[in-house]
Amino acid sequence: MGRSRGGLSTKTHLAVDGRGGPLAILIGPGQGGDSPMLLPLLAAIRVPRPGGGRPRTRPEAVLADKAYSARGHRAELRRRGITAVIPEPADQAGHRRRRGSAGGRPIGYDRIAYRRRNVIERAFNQLKAWRGLATRYDKHATVFRGAVVFASILLWLRD
Repeated sequence: MGRSRGGLSTKTHLAVDGRGGPLAILIGPGQGGDSPMLLPLLAAIRVPRPGGGRPRTRPEAVLADKAYSARGHRAELRRRGITAVIPEPADQAGHRRRRGSAGGRPIGYDRIAYRRRNVIERAFNQLKAWRGLATRYDKHATVFRGAVVFASILLWLRD
């Protein structure tokens, strides 16, 4: 748990599939940023294959909001062969334009594919429909993560 202006808090970081089923769950401090949790969240993804073999660990694309638009994240996703569907924040675009040709090309992303990011928001809304998660009654992060995992299992069983 981390301390923020409102007191002790945590952030839930979630990776979901195309239908909103949670694939990986991480808990971070409430005052911490979202961006540092992207690579550990991707590393936590393990999808078993139906016929056996190594689990799948690399998604086809990452749909994320502007908080994950760091140059290093884009480079890592490109290195791993993952399509980044992440818009560029206005301040980063301004910095890039001010640098001129040294700033690089504008960020290109698929606007149509980005519309599917609402699946992530809906998954968070379904988890927060559980009162214990929305109000964060648990004192320990491990107990809270267990509750998030339990609620995620219920979401999977509902499908």
